[in-house]
Amino acid sequence: MRVCAAAPFAAHEALAAGDSRWQAHDIVRLRRLESFDSEPTWVRDAFARAPFAVVRRAQAADGFVAIGVRGVARNERYGTWTRVDDIEAMFAPEALSSTHVVENRAALPALLALDALRHDTSGLGGFVWGPTGSVGFELATGKPTVTSGSDLDLLIRIPNYLSRAQAQQIQSTLDAHASQAGIRIDAQLETPSGGVALAEYSSGKARVMVRSASGPRLVADPWTL
Repeated sequence: MRVCAAAPFAAHEALAAGDSRWQAHDIVRLRRLESFDSEPTWVRDAFARAPFAVVRRAQAADGFVAIGVRGVARNERYGTWTRVDDIEAMFAPEALSSTHVVENRAALPALLALDALRHDTSGLGGFVWGPTGSVGFELATGKPTVTSGSDLDLLIRIPNYLSRAQAQQIQSTLDAHASQAGIRIDAQLETPSGGVALAEYSSGKARVMVRSASGPRLVADPWTL
């Protein structure tokens, strides 16, 4: 997040595991957006336009969920928290992978690439996956968010060990679709330890960066806790 509010709870109250009902990259519709700290001027307009936020990786106390608010500009990202009671609905990335795209938006490169991946059973067909980023936000909210230059960001849930060779095959498939669409496709593997960039893991590095609620760290095996 470019800017982050001060936590509305004491540090010792934060829970490392958080509430398992919501995971990073889920999109939540909120009844209200409570202000816990000074916030950028654009936040209220953004929330009025789309009362949604994205669950982010950060520790939260019982009864809270760490969220990020999206503005219109790329640098308008605000990290804050919501109370669990203010969450009205949740949309996981995998639930959005089959969401209907509005016809007059379907020709945008990132949405074309998503549609191609939906029909490519040899690529991600055996995995639980879905769009995040601007594509996921547009599909969840119905608000135009994707532009002609938007990347396609993906989350792939990998609860069990994935070999480097398998990761390279997935990366190769995504690279082919990205080249055809003329955009970037960035995928994150959701492992038991946290999020790992597919490109980094498939590159064969001895250790990879894992992002979790307690912060980033380098690990050799994201499936070993």
